Amino acid sequence: MTKPVAGKNMMRVPGGTFTMGDDNHYPEERPAHAMTVAPFLMDEHPVTNAEFGRFVRATGYRTTAEQSPGPGDFPGADPLDLVPGSLVFVPSAGPVPLDDWRRWWQWRPGAYWRAPRGPGTTTGGYERHPVVHISFQDALAYAEWAGKDLPTEAEWEFAARGGKSASTYAWGEEFTPRGRIMANTWHGRFPWENLRSHGFDRTSPVGRFPPNEFGLVDMIGNVWEWTKSVWTEDHAHRPAGNAETCCTPSRYAEVLPEDERRVMKGGSHLCAPSYCRRYRPAARQGQAVRSSASHLGFRCIVRG
Repeated sequence: MTKPVAGKNMMRVPGGTFTMGDDNHYPEERPAHAMTVAPFLMDEHPVTNAEFGRFVRATGYRTTAEQSPGPGDFPGADPLDLVPGSLVFVPSAGPVPLDDWRRWWQWRPGAYWRAPRGPGTTTGGYERHPVVHISFQDALAYAEWAGKDLPTEAEWEFAARGGKSASTYAWGEEFTPRGRIMANTWHGRFPWENLRSHGFDRTSPVGRFPPNEFGLVDMIGNVWEWTKSVWTEDHAHRPAGNAETCCTPSRYAEVLPEDERRVMKGGSHLCAPSYCRRYRPAARQGQAVRSSASHLGFRCIVRG
């Protein structure tokens, strides 16, 4: 199976100095500060089901969600939970309090990248959608096979801004300029009313929304994307501790503190004004490296 060619379907990001972070939104985005990155190539879009499928066929790779966790890795876990699977978003039947993610996330045995909603579902017809249910280790494995790497948080944020160093959104200051929908995010009252204003109820094919000035698509919305950076509580580099993420919960958050977390960026199709305004370049969340979910994917870079 032919590996991806570094540079093919990748866009040149020139590098430079920009304002990283944001002092006006969530605490973990503070403080805004100057950051400089060197030039690099970045995948034009998140890695798709078709691309990840080529990697799996070439290597026989099995993702984290396809493997049974060992009891020694999760002491105290219910043995019935120690089966292959992943977290799947399931909308609530009506309005619910937004203080407990368990109201709309379900642990679903048998869910993984090729069965994104669980047994009986497939990626047929979704070949151009971003691959999901990807752990940090899975993303690294693909990147190594492809001769690439994962971006750092700074590289990712610089690329997402597309040269607009201090703008709120990747495209400027208006969320929907002149009424135009710029990314796949949640429209309606989360987590039950999905108005599908852009025509999609979950992920969308890559490239359905406008590219930024660097020619990159889906940097905002669609799926969260892994970065290589270790999670810190804010940009003052305090230790991350075991803070739980509101947007992509860890399956074992109550059983085992998962100290090893990496930063994910970009928000997803589940980000809504009423719940998670993380459809901005500065937004960030920490995620346990062994976790996976139905709105978490990645893209790669080549430095130099």
